[in-house]
Amino acid sequence: MSNTTINRVNATLTPEAVQTVKNAIAGIQQALPFLVGLTPNERVSLPKISVSNKVFTEDAIKAAVNNPDLLPGFIKAEDLKTDLDLFHALDELVLLVQQTAEKLADTQLLAGSEAYTSALTIYKIFGAAAGTGVAGSKTVYEQLRQRFTGMGPVAPAPEAPAA
Repeated sequence: MSNTTINRVNATLTPEAVQTVKNAIAGIQQALPFLVGLTPNERVSLPKISVSNKVFTEDAIKAAVNNPDLLPGFIKAEDLKTDLDLFHALDELVLLVQQTAEKLADTQLLAGSEAYTSALTIYKIFGAAAGTGVAGSKTVYEQLRQRFTGMGPVAPAPEAPAA
């Protein structure tokens, strides 16, 4: 359970920093102009290289390079080798980008969670204040309470003690 007194992430992201990151991403895309996008169906249906079939693929490419006269002319051993080399080179980059994307998503999740948890605490504080008759708190509590409208019974603010 989150504790509103623990703030694990407390940072700001300036528009300049956002633009710097966007420029860096654009630079990556410019450095890799051959990147493609696949359809969801292609992602599922394409055969994928794995640890076991990677060795087979390497062996087949070596066999093709060493025995070009046994292959039809439309199979180019160098093209196959180029594809495998690209696979290896991208493997390292994919891991780094995935790690960065995971950290971005985790930081966003944590920042949002901390903000929402604190907002719930604030809501409870205003509810308690409204229940004890603190001037002006009922209006704020009722405004915040609208977020929970239609979500089932919401505990009403405690009644102010009789004077």
